[in-house]
Amino acid sequence: MEVIKIKGTDDTPTVILDKESGIFEISGRSLPEDVTTFYEPILNWLDEYQEEANAKTVFSFKLVYFNTASSKLILDILMKLEEMHENGKEVLIKWFFPEDDEDMEEAGEEYADIVDVPFEQVSYTL
Repeated sequence: MEVIKIKGTDDTPTVILDKESGIFEISGRSLPEDVTTFYEPILNWLDEYQEEANAKTVFSFKLVYFNTASSKLILDILMKLEEMHENGKEVLIKWFFPEDDEDMEEAGEEYADIVDVPFEQVSYTL
């Protein structure tokens, strides 16, 4: 499978999807002008990955900010991970948030309530 590596900008997150090394991460700020165009290759990659997923997938979200449009696509990613989990694969979602950022912490809690996947909240100091 091809590796997806997208270098983040002020408006788009850094994305690493690497089946071989087991690194699955979205980090930074997510407010792309065309959210669908930005996230479509990621969702397509996850569809393909699902066919032959690793025994264990740890997907890390290290976002410092995302807009409303991005939140829907993040949920789409989480739903694909939930599907993998339902199909017997081991999946863990790690939601990183700055320890003083209640909004990002709550966003993680809300996502954890929506999807039925092991979910770990991880606070860190900036």
